[in-house]
Amino acid sequence: MERRYNKQAKLHIKKGDMVQVIAGDDKGKKGRVIEVLNAKNRALVEGINIVSRHTKPSAQNQQGGIVKKEAPVNISNLMVIDASGNATRVGRKLNDAGKRVRYSKKSGELID
Repeated sequence: MERRYNKQAKLHIKKGDMVQVIAGDDKGKKGRVIEVLNAKNRALVEGINIVSRHTKPSAQNQQGGIVKKEAPVNISNLMVIDASGNATRVGRKLNDAGKRVRYSKKSGELID
């Protein structure tokens, strides 16, 4: 189903969500989403997928050297953690005010 106006896909993960990695080297680890890269279907999660970057000395980093930082993880390898601490799929429904909200498919409670 192609979106007509906004070509970016609607993702189940937002910035600030607690997520759990379900596949890959960091499987089972949990962390908070720092940034969502919508066009690439990837997300930066703190403490997950740490890589080493060799940096030159600069004005900000006068020493240079090897810096550890997070690399993006594919969205399909992440699951949102609900308020009770369980990894869950995400659904969307209209609340009483007519606004679309996300909810946990496992427990039924709202996510946010």
